[in-house]
Amino acid sequence: MTRIRVAFCSFVLLLLTTLTANAQELTFGLGTTDYGDAGQDSVAFDLEYRHAPFLQRRVMSVALGANASVSAEGDLFVGGGIWTRWQWDSGWFIDNSIMPGLYEEGVAGNDLGSAFEIRSLLGVGYQFDNGHAISAAFSHKSNASLATDNPGMNLYTIRYHISF
Repeated sequence: MTRIRVAFCSFVLLLLTTLTANAQELTFGLGTTDYGDAGQDSVAFDLEYRHAPFLQRRVMSVALGANASVSAEGDLFVGGGIWTRWQWDSGWFIDNSIMPGLYEEGVAGNDLGSAFEIRSLLGVGYQFDNGHAISAAFSHKSNASLATDNPGMNLYTIRYHISF
């Protein structure tokens, strides 16, 4: 658990030290976990940081990002990776990300088979004129069968995005 807490604190420090760059986004999500038949589902809070895009083509942008999520059961994930957004002039967008990271279960039934997990996300949302946005997202965490046990889990969230 100590490694995960150190990683989470590092994530928060990363956020605080990068608040001066342009075209960044901070996303707050609230939702529910789904461990299938094996685990204990609960409310979850999701925090995501997206750096300024390093690639932009027409409606698509690609950036580095980081994610931290915690559930009411104490499950914790901290990861980082690639984030992609397809944004149309109408305000509608689709988000997609792949972020490997560290996971620690809060209760024994929520064990995902490994401390290393990969979070994938697909979301759809609408961006307002002030740059803020709201979206609904589905994410999945799995160790990609790198461990003997790979039950995976899903997270369904409603998210609020703040651009700065």
